[in-house]
Amino acid sequence: MKVGAPKEIIGGEARVALTPDSAVQLQKLGHSCLIETGAGLAAGFSDQAYRDAGVEVVKDAKALWAGADVIAKVRPPEASETALLGPGKTLISFFYPAQRGAELEAARATGANVIAMDMVPRISRAQKMDALSSMANIAGYRAVIEAGANFGRFFTGQVTAAGKVPPARVLVIGAGVAGLAAIGAATSLGAVTLAFDVRPEVAEQINSMGAEFVFLDFEEQQQDGAATGGYAAPSSPEFREAQLKKFRELAPGIDIVIATALIPGRDAPVLWTRDMVEAMKPGSVIVDLAAERGGNCELTKADKKIVTRNGVTIIGYTDFPSLMAAQSSALYSTNVRHMLADLTPAKDGVLVHNMEDDVIRGATVAFAGEITFPPPPPKIQAIAAQKPKEKPKELTLEERRAAEVAAFRAQTRSQVTLLALGTALLLLVGAVAPASFMAHFIVFALACFVGFQVIWNVSHALHTPLMAVTNAISGIVVLGALLQIGSDNSLVTILAALSVLIASINIVGGFMVTRRMLAMFQRS
Repeated sequence: MKVGAPKEIIGGEARVALTPDSAVQLQKLGHSCLIETGAGLAAGFSDQAYRDAGVEVVKDAKALWAGADVIAKVRPPEASETALLGPGKTLISFFYPAQRGAELEAARATGANVIAMDMVPRISRAQKMDALSSMANIAGYRAVIEAGANFGRFFTGQVTAAGKVPPARVLVIGAGVAGLAAIGAATSLGAVTLAFDVRPEVAEQINSMGAEFVFLDFEEQQQDGAATGGYAAPSSPEFREAQLKKFRELAPGIDIVIATALIPGRDAPVLWTRDMVEAMKPGSVIVDLAAERGGNCELTKADKKIVTRNGVTIIGYTDFPSLMAAQSSALYSTNVRHMLADLTPAKDGVLVHNMEDDVIRGATVAFAGEITFPPPPPKIQAIAAQKPKEKPKELTLEERRAAEVAAFRAQTRSQVTLLALGTALLLLVGAVAPASFMAHFIVFALACFVGFQVIWNVSHALHTPLMAVTNAISGIVVLGALLQIGSDNSLVTILAALSVLIASINIVGGFMVTRRMLAMFQRS
């Protein structure tokens, strides 16, 4: 199949759905690649770079749409682009079918198959195709960069000859992919980072990244994000009031707010109101990643940066991934490549649109002239239900005593049997072996038996360090070898020398392993 990537026609969009590196990988699947001339320039990929990767550069968009069997885009298609589709063609792009019903119907009417990268189900196998997470990761990182560019101080605290500089205090609202990326960037820059999310299970993730989770004094149990596909569920009015009250308390001491709270298919909830903005210090910055859906800040204006009367800068850009076009294009094209890899199971350049596959079915919104949105629930659940564990039965005092007596008797029987067999073996060997050999053999047998009994009664968790120490101590055999190394028999001398070498390795290795094991339990 011919996979083509046209130039994005949305103003200001710098990303491209096909990079030279991804084109090389697609060719290994048996596909050939097309690119519209100039499509990758804004992302830093020249036409010559594509030619060097074996990609055919097409002069205009019409020729590309006509010549490609699979069209890979970033932004949803415009009406003029949808008209270029036809039966047998496949479109792969962001589409947002829940908000673009008329455009979905127009795409269906063309007979083309449409795969929406924003509809990839959030299951483990589909993570490599999760373009929403890829772009959200970049948006969260870029939000911190934009905040730093508009903030008049350092992120990290400093003590200089000119005075002490306090660290910036950053509040991240929403700890999804974008929020966690923002937390990571802010903490790495040295800011004191606080984060809030309505999902209780993310508190541990936030703390592990060096940020402080903002808890609410609220009795109502919030829904676990696992039950909503990893996204936050809408909050009750009571919870929202407690949330806003907490934010009003925090607002005067916060320097930077990065708002990422957004539920797919819904307008962004207003979480940072006008009075909170007015309570912030002059020079503070608000970066609203939900601006495209109305914004988490009440004063946000989409695609604009404004400064309020009290000197607070509010950034409402909706193209954060496009501001890092090279990185965004690399990640998005990799997501598309993995999608095409699933569509080409035989790696022979032939698409197999398997609608029984959870990932392909979930992302397909139009197929063979029919609208296939919304998809059915995936057959494979993201989180399997745990079977209830049976509570162990508590034994009475008499039952515990009976069990101990039975265990003691069983152990005694096994030991007596082992000793009887050992004695019989010694008698058999003694009948044919000389007395000098038997003296050494009996010591050896007793050492093995006592050593076995000692190790058997040690906890399994201590076996590795214990064996390392016993190996080192058992290196005492080197003394016996040294006594025999001066023997008149050359064979005995050679064997004694080998014993000294092996025993020395045993001693040194045993103590080295023990030292490393002990170091695991020490703090620097």
